[in-house]
Amino acid sequence: MHVVAVVAFDGVVPFDLATPCEVFARATLADGRPGYDVRVCGVTPEVNAGPFALRTRHGLRALSRADTIIVPGTNDIDRPVPEKLLHALVAAAARGARVVSICSGALLLAQTGLLDGKRATTHWLAAAELARRHPSITVDPNVLYVDEGQLLTSAGAAAGLDLCLHLVRLDYGAAVAANTARLSVMPLERDGGQAQFIVHAPPAPLGLSLDPTLRWLEKNLGKALSLRLIARKASLSVRTLSRRFREQTGLTPLQWLLRARVYRAQVLLETTRLPVEVITDKVGFGSPSALREQFQRSFGTSPQAYRRAFAARRAG
Repeated sequence: MHVVAVVAFDGVVPFDLATPCEVFARATLADGRPGYDVRVCGVTPEVNAGPFALRTRHGLRALSRADTIIVPGTNDIDRPVPEKLLHALVAAAARGARVVSICSGALLLAQTGLLDGKRATTHWLAAAELARRHPSITVDPNVLYVDEGQLLTSAGAAAGLDLCLHLVRLDYGAAVAANTARLSVMPLERDGGQAQFIVHAPPAPLGLSLDPTLRWLEKNLGKALSLRLIARKASLSVRTLSRRFREQTGLTPLQWLLRARVYRAQVLLETTRLPVEVITDKVGFGSPSALREQFQRSFGTSPQAYRRAFAARRAG
């Protein structure tokens, strides 16, 4: 089983620590088996997490057996990082473990030198400081997360959720990731390149949420769905619909629809043997070439190549 070690240290941000625990604990495989063994590993047996103290079951020695290590954010980026934590992260990376930071955890991870020469992100409030302290890192403050292969970094708060779902999708495929998102009462994870600076409106009052419209769209992806038709279904003007989508999803209606169609195609490629032409119709792309073009843009490969690679990965 894939072992995930979440590092706990004095000053850890509780939300960032809880996020991977919740997401990975909800990732269940098709046969009902859990996908991950999640372990919280303390620098010390008891950790000061601000509003409460946290007693951990594992120490840093457990990092030597972890497949993925998560470094949550810190509430004080000037707090000294214990040398034994830095050494443990470097040793884990050297043996091939995947190392991930959430929010300001990137500033801790940067002190190991592992991010030198790589692209990374963090909460936009800390991005300039990360770049100042570590000029060898290419800091991108405008994205939700950055995947550099063995090393991954995310922006703050909800972006950590997106990154954890991205990892589930890498490990077990789109179907498991989509089910994990549903169990976590989350939408499909946002793309890593999506901007941090989404203007989120307050929670929509009763009757103004797009949830019913989004559920209807997911059930009708194979149909021709124009902006006017979606607006009519939502009982909104096209202009109001577009504004609500921006406020509640960070995307335009057609951007959201395109991404939902690509993700549905990904699930069908993983879980069925349907020909690409049939999948094209089921998810609402006009032609196989349109599906291939968008799949290449989203995942850097063709639908057929993705299916072969996924099957090989599952067999291995």
